[in-house]
Amino acid sequence: MKSRRRSRSLTWLVTCSLVLSLLGGILLDDRAQASGNRGNGNGNVNVGHVDKLTPSLRAKLTRSNSSQGNDDVKVILQLNDKPSVQLKALLRSNGIKIKGQFANLDAFALQMPQSVADSLAAFPEVEFLSYDDDVRTLAGHVSETTGADNVRSMFPGLALDGTGIGIAIVDSGIYPDHISFLASGTNRSRIVKSVDFTGEGRTDDPYGHGTFVASAAAGNGAVSHGKYIGIAPNANILNLRVLNSQGLGTVSSVLDAVNWLLSNRSLYNVRVVNMSLGMPAVNSYRYDPLCLAVRKLVDSGVVVVAAAGNNGKNSLGQKVYGQIHSPGVDPSVITVGAVDSHGSDTRTDDNIASYSSRGPTRSYYTDENGAKHYDNLIKPDIAAPGNKLVFAESPNNLLCQENPSLATNVSPIDNRAEMKLSGTSVASPLVAGAAALMLQANPSLTPNLVKALLMYTAQQLPNANMLEQGAGELNIDGAVRLARLVRTDLSSSTLLGAPLLGSLTPPIPQSTIGNYTFTWSQGLILGGTYATGTTLITQYQGIYGQGVLLSDGVLLSNGVLLSDGVLLSDGVLLGDTIVTSNGTTMGTGAYFCATGVLLSDGVLLSDGVLLGDGVLLSDGVLLSDGVLLSDAVLQAYSAMIGGDATDAMEIEVDTGTEYTGY
Repeated sequence: MKSRRRSRSLTWLVTCSLVLSLLGGILLDDRAQASGNRGNGNGNVNVGHVDKLTPSLRAKLTRSNSSQGNDDVKVILQLNDKPSVQLKALLRSNGIKIKGQFANLDAFALQMPQSVADSLAAFPEVEFLSYDDDVRTLAGHVSETTGADNVRSMFPGLALDGTGIGIAIVDSGIYPDHISFLASGTNRSRIVKSVDFTGEGRTDDPYGHGTFVASAAAGNGAVSHGKYIGIAPNANILNLRVLNSQGLGTVSSVLDAVNWLLSNRSLYNVRVVNMSLGMPAVNSYRYDPLCLAVRKLVDSGVVVVAAAGNNGKNSLGQKVYGQIHSPGVDPSVITVGAVDSHGSDTRTDDNIASYSSRGPTRSYYTDENGAKHYDNLIKPDIAAPGNKLVFAESPNNLLCQENPSLATNVSPIDNRAEMKLSGTSVASPLVAGAAALMLQANPSLTPNLVKALLMYTAQQLPNANMLEQGAGELNIDGAVRLARLVRTDLSSSTLLGAPLLGSLTPPIPQSTIGNYTFTWSQGLILGGTYATGTTLITQYQGIYGQGVLLSDGVLLSNGVLLSDGVLLSDGVLLGDTIVTSNGTTMGTGAYFCATGVLLSDGVLLSDGVLLGDGVLLSDGVLLSDGVLLSDAVLQAYSAMIGGDATDAMEIEVDTGTEYTGY
């Protein structure tokens, strides 16, 4: 059209100027509309008006209009033709600042008042308006969907990557030469200590589980441009090997490792321990040796994260309740269930994985009269992505030898290979990495505060009850932001009800991850019940100190839950029912069962009755020795290597170029 215009005579142009201006306007409008109706990839054309503003920008404008706000916004303006005189005039007015011009791309970078957006979009030569988003190097699915990417540069001068924090991986060993464990841009290994407690005299990983878990917590993302980056990619790693070449261990080997940690935690600044392992929880946490051991770790100031277990369904595919493993049954531990993220970065399609073990905890003690007293705690505490994730592979490991489909063939080089696994043991190290980031942001946090902030900021998943998801899905964005606001001068002498935050104004209880904004749960799991209320984050609670449990401030009197007034301040509301969430805040949704059922120490639950929508683990079933226990172990193994039959994490082949951009 332009060439035809140039070929016409000047006289003809002058005499027909009005006609041409009208015709030109029609042609530009048609072209602008056609450019918005692009193909959908199947050879078809999408018909209809296309909003020239991206959905996230449109949503921001809608929110601003409702609050009468008009803050500046940074946008990219894309054109489909040269700007008209009128558009140029607009760009020189209304407070618009041109930050950059990209002539070869027909695009501008603008800073402008939000109120100008619709006026800009009305011009036919404007193709699209979008956010001038921060651009990150290609990040992994896990770091994106958990919110870890959000916090990398959240605070000026502080790169949140776990630097200086020690994470102990109590597992099957770690393959030390994998590139994922190097400090960024160096040849220095971040595995600062390796100790064998199996008696095999080796600390590498012939089984293949520990290497994977360690890289999920703290892998540097060097392979495939950061696609498989861990949560705390510069944290120090302690390799405490308690599972042998077959993936089996003993209680004594774990106790040996915990004992070693209690003596050496300060030397290596171990603030977090991950235990993606467990055993059937028969004994009450009050007497279980693993529980007693990890409780000492927590009381000494170390966050302990444990997998809930992979026995969430039986051989008939029914939901099973009451299969939380030890040490995950201990109330001081952060017990983690598994989320199926369907391989997508958005959290709108996330749900609890079918195999993830559900509460309540069915460990018990027997009194002198032979009566069993069940712990019946609400577990897990939180859930995190755990289905078909991809992290570091140990060469020639047993898991891949027995299940070749676990190998992803990302790289033929041993120290760059990756594999995939599923299970709560995969979800647990993501929470451990999150705890490391929180402690880097605020080293004064106690283990109870770390646990409380993780739960308070979690996302409630719809159609999952508290015995499946605890407080909800891990939200690193919210947890780190809130951790940063907590006062750093808290101590054992801090008074109940004293300000918890350095600011008098609590943060807006929302996070945006993968362009999806959600509300925090704003509640805590407290043993057999839960608590809500903003005072949980605005006022210091006695339960946040060391040497106590989050549930210690809850009393039961004549079937009524009460706060003791010593460990919990006024304004903390205790829930009286366990619900199936509608996806908003904790305590909202459909009735599932009364908290009084759990708090009655097992009398109502001891007969294995149906609990809402599944089968409750009855006395000793699947916990006895013999065939049933073996069957349970096989189910857990099947979940680990298979996961739920949904979309897996996308695989990207490694180019051999080391990624150092986290």
